[in-house]
Amino acid sequence: MLKINSLKRILFATCLLVSCALFSQTTRKYSNEFMNIGVDAAAFGMANAVVASTADVNSGYWNPAGLLDLEDKQMSLMHASYFANIANYDYAAFAMPLDGKSAVGISIIRFGVDDILNTTQLIDDQGNIDYNRISLFSAADYGMTFSYARALPLDGLNLGVNAKVIRRIIGDFASSWGFGLDAAIQFETKGNWKFGLMARDITTTFNAWNIDEEQFATISNAVEGQNQELPETTEITIPKLQLGMAKKFLFHSDFSLLTELDFNFRFAQTNDIISTSFTSITPAIGFEFAYIDMIFVRAGVGNFQNITQLDGSESVGFQPNIGVGFKYKGVQVDYALTDIGDQSAALYSNVFSLKLDWSLFR
Repeated sequence: MLKINSLKRILFATCLLVSCALFSQTTRKYSNEFMNIGVDAAAFGMANAVVASTADVNSGYWNPAGLLDLEDKQMSLMHASYFANIANYDYAAFAMPLDGKSAVGISIIRFGVDDILNTTQLIDDQGNIDYNRISLFSAADYGMTFSYARALPLDGLNLGVNAKVIRRIIGDFASSWGFGLDAAIQFETKGNWKFGLMARDITTTFNAWNIDEEQFATISNAVEGQNQELPETTEITIPKLQLGMAKKFLFHSDFSLLTELDFNFRFAQTNDIISTSFTSITPAIGFEFAYIDMIFVRAGVGNFQNITQLDGSESVGFQPNIGVGFKYKGVQVDYALTDIGDQSAALYSNVFSLKLDWSLFR
C-alpha cells in the first residue's frame, strides 16, 4: 500500500510540474484550446463547418456577424462529457437584436475536471500515511465572450466583434486571467450564397498566470531530486482563421439542404493535412437536411490530420460526425455524435444542446 500511494503521489506531482512547465512557453501552438472545441450540437453534427451559415444565438461563438439574423431574443445551453465523463464541458449563451442594424450577445464556456485527489501531503515527514491529509481540488477553464454585430452599408455585408475574458484555475496552485478580441464578417449574395470569415485572437490573447509559490514548492519537492524553478507567468495565444462558404438548396416547399465548406487556418506548423512553417490548414464540410424546418439530419467530416503510426508509417486521420435535431414553437433540441468510429485523435463525445426563442413565451 505504501508503494502504491507513493507512486500516486509521484505521478500527481509530476503531472502538475509538467502543466506548470508548459506556462514557460510564452507563445505556443496550442493555448486556451478549450475555447476552440466548439459549441452547439447542431454545429458539431456538421463538423463545425458553420462559420458562413450560422444565424442564431450561437453565432456569438462561430461568427458574431451572424447575430444580425436574429428576429427575437434567444438562449442556448449545451453539455458534453469527455474522457469517460471525467471532464465536463458546458456552455450557455444569450443574444438579442438591438435594432434592424445591430445585435448583441454574451456567452460563457466552462471546461473542467472536478474532485481531483491531491495526495502530495499523504505521507508526512516521518513517512507515515495519513488519509486525512488528502484534499480535493478542481482544474477548470472559463471563457466569457461579449459579442456585437453591425450591418455595414454594403447590402448583405455584416461585421461582428468579440471581446473575451479568460479565467483558468488549477486548485490553489495557479490561476490566470486572459483577454482577447475576435473579428468576423458575413456576406450573403442575391443567389443565396453565404460567405464567412472568423478571425480569432486577432490581437493575440494574453494570459497572465499567478502561481502560489508555497503550493508550488510543495509539489516541486514531492519528487525527490526534481525541484523545479518557477515557470514564466505569461502565455500568448496566436491568431486563427476560419473561412467558409455555404448555400441552401430548397426542394419543393418542405425540404431543404444546407451545405458548407470551411477551411481552418493556424499560423504555426502542426499536423494539419496542409502544413508549412507559416500556416497549417485543415478543411471541414457539413450538411444539414431539413424537413419543414422542424426535423433535421446532419453529417460532416473535418479535422484532417497527418498521423505517424507506431511503425513509422504515416496516414491521414479525419473526424466524421453525425447529428439530429427537432424544433417546435421556439424550442430546438439537438444531438451530435462526434468522431464516429474513432477515426481521429480528437475528443469523442455525445453532445446535447437546447435553444429557446423568446417567441415561445408570447
